[in-house]
Amino acid sequence: MAGVREPAAAVAPDGAGAEPRRRLEPASLAQHRPRLMRAAYAMCRSREDAEDLVQETFERVLRRPRFVQRDHDVAYLLRVLRHTHARAAARRRPAPAAPEDLEWVADLHADPARALEARLAYAAMAELSEPLRATIVAVDVVGLSYKEAARSLRTRIGTVMSRLYRAREQVAAAMEAA
Repeated sequence: MAGVREPAAAVAPDGAGAEPRRRLEPASLAQHRPRLMRAAYAMCRSREDAEDLVQETFERVLRRPRFVQRDHDVAYLLRVLRHTHARAAARRRPAPAAPEDLEWVADLHADPARALEARLAYAAMAELSEPLRATIVAVDVVGLSYKEAARSLRTRIGTVMSRLYRAREQVAAAMEAA
């Protein structure tokens, strides 16, 4: 039939000279779950809230067809995760939990010294301002490149580099003080 395209071959309309966009396949979401869980955990500071946040993010993404540029799935999903977290935080503003009261995800293969370092790092990240925390989560926790992080955070690469430097300095100083 003329004018009918296969859903997998769908390409979003875009302006002249723009990067080609492709449809985000729902089946590909599962491969990004571990990275999104780490990012959500850094934002929420509890495993249950992180699982809920990732689930809500997937729900938002799956509501209607989404189009991404090339293979920027993770950057797009991180942006949706951040916006979902911001909306949820705006609805309920509880007092932040003290780092000692946080629940930690135990890695049975990690040694205790590394687990303690991870706790200190997450506690230090919790004290950062939102722009610094979002940047360090995107690059150091999720593993995005500077370019992908800039796209996800909707800022310039230079800003990402500057924020990441300041965030790492503050986290390192907090970990040395502890």
